[in-house]
Amino acid sequence: MSSNNPLADRFIFDDPKYLKLAEENAERYQKGDPFPSIYFDNFLPEDVAEAVWQEFPKPDQADWNDLRRKDETKMLCADEREFGPVTRQLMYQFHSNGFLAFLEKLTGIKNLIPDPSMSGGGLHQTLPGGLLKLHADFNLHNELKLDRRVNILIYMNKDWKDEWGGHLELWDKDCKRMGAKIAPVFNRLGMFSTTSESFHGHPDPLTCPPGNSRKSLALYFYTNGRQKTPEAEAHTTIFKARPGEQLSGLQLHKIQDWVPPVIWRGIRDWRAKAQFKGQAKR
Repeated sequence: MSSNNPLADRFIFDDPKYLKLAEENAERYQKGDPFPSIYFDNFLPEDVAEAVWQEFPKPDQADWNDLRRKDETKMLCADEREFGPVTRQLMYQFHSNGFLAFLEKLTGIKNLIPDPSMSGGGLHQTLPGGLLKLHADFNLHNELKLDRRVNILIYMNKDWKDEWGGHLELWDKDCKRMGAKIAPVFNRLGMFSTTSESFHGHPDPLTCPPGNSRKSLALYFYTNGRQKTPEAEAHTTIFKARPGEQLSGLQLHKIQDWVPPVIWRGIRDWRAKAQFKGQAKR
């Protein structure tokens, strides 16, 4: 379907440079510290990235789902009708065969499946003072029952200063050591493989000045099944503290150790339904 914006009609991931990029960086991705991960600068064509940045809605310009919790403060919008024309077409292309081929070549994960509903994804925006404590994401799509495998983040932050924070931190399974740390700079794609032990976040409050925010496009990819481990039982988001840090709220990974299985399953399912409803709010 053609649009009135010529940038929205470009088929970005047909460009063979993306498969070449995947081939050249597959080993680096799969050896990421502390789990498979990587980032690429200037990932999108410059004019496309500029257009998406221009279209990115301000806090009062879209029907944002505004999450305000002590351990998680951000705004989400997964309603594609709220996106600008270039952004909407770009999101479609992230679900295309061309991009899936890039992902599979880079990660080594075959038969990846996109999520057109963008559950938990879409546009993300965090205002000054916002944060996202270390966590492992939900590992099973609540509706499709597919296994979550890869997270993609495309940052839309021009002139971002390092001292403002907002870096994506990747920590080991015990949250004792930080590996990679990715600054959320403009047109940078960050990505990593998701498991029940891939703890990540930007856990310190943003210090950017008023009128600024941490902006990103977020997409998640799945497979129908994965190698099962005892830790891979279906769960919602699991928050975990860094050394010397305390978290608020219900910490499922601690509760599971002492509640009866029937109660644990009830808590888990209730949390999954509540979380999905919040993510799908329009």
